[in-house]
Amino acid sequence: MGGVTSSIAAKFAFFPPNPPSYHVISDESCGGRLIIPEVPRRDDVDVLKLRTRRGHEIVAAYVKHPKATMTLLYSHGNAADLGQMFELFVELSLRLRINLMGYDYSGYGQSTGKPTESNTYADIEAAYKCLKEQYGVKDEDLILYGQSVGSGPTLDLASRLPNLRAVVLHSPILSGLRVLYPVKRTYWFDIYKNIDKIGMVNCPVLIIHGTADEVVDWSHGRQLWELCKEKYEPLWINGGGHCNLELFTEYIKHLKKFVLTVGKSKAATNGHKRTKIESDHKSKPAERATSDAIEVGTDYPEVSRNSLDSRLEKSKKSNKPEKSRMSTDRVDRFRKKGLIW
Repeated sequence: MGGVTSSIAAKFAFFPPNPPSYHVISDESCGGRLIIPEVPRRDDVDVLKLRTRRGHEIVAAYVKHPKATMTLLYSHGNAADLGQMFELFVELSLRLRINLMGYDYSGYGQSTGKPTESNTYADIEAAYKCLKEQYGVKDEDLILYGQSVGSGPTLDLASRLPNLRAVVLHSPILSGLRVLYPVKRTYWFDIYKNIDKIGMVNCPVLIIHGTADEVVDWSHGRQLWELCKEKYEPLWINGGGHCNLELFTEYIKHLKKFVLTVGKSKAATNGHKRTKIESDHKSKPAERATSDAIEVGTDYPEVSRNSLDSRLEKSKKSNKPEKSRMSTDRVDRFRKKGLIW
């Protein structure tokens, strides 16, 4: 039963775009430099192929900012690839004044292999290794960013890096099984057991979640925030869904504030014990606004999928058990009724 359920959860976790949204070619006129012809060519972007410890070759893009003092490693959601995320990566680098590396999981885009939980852990490790060895990034200058299913590899790596600068969790999941069923405990066959790893993260954690998320219920983000060691004021976007949070003004404003805050914390401590970042335990959902929103295409499909975490049920009287729902939609119908987390 456990193996079957775990297999089902894994199948519902990964939906790489098919066909991939991009190709990788070698530009002989520039000494064989790798480029993605489907996106605007930029001198400040390196396209890379990285070998993972599990023998796969994944594609990554490193966006450079001339005034950056920190680097962000971005793990995307389950139904996008590097070509679709490229515009957002460039925009975030510009707005936040950071270097940014995004990568495709095994089996996504032009990365080899197939997507599995174990492979995504090896994938993020390969990207992290590249940042350290090729670009000289130190842990204290690194922010890990995980969106939806990307919160899995993000928290797995963050739980093993005691000197990490910060973590951002965007529409995160408590665990794979908890997205599908209202389970009240962690089972051995579950995938992405974020609920058990968040407490091992020693750096400031920002959690962003939409209150109207129909794919990964808002309760996932709230409960992960409650379990953080070093909480930062969360961003609950009023009316925000699962795949459109970048379109809200408060998204980039709050994210920029967080990056500036952890940057100042780094400068202030400068080798001393890190100052604890104050959090707002009574933060209210942000109101919707669009004047300063990032204008990128994020029209990913959503399907109603409620979830429940009972580990903190005693401390959350307002939480009510919700019915589990499973999707039987075909991959070619995801644009309307897909499962994206």
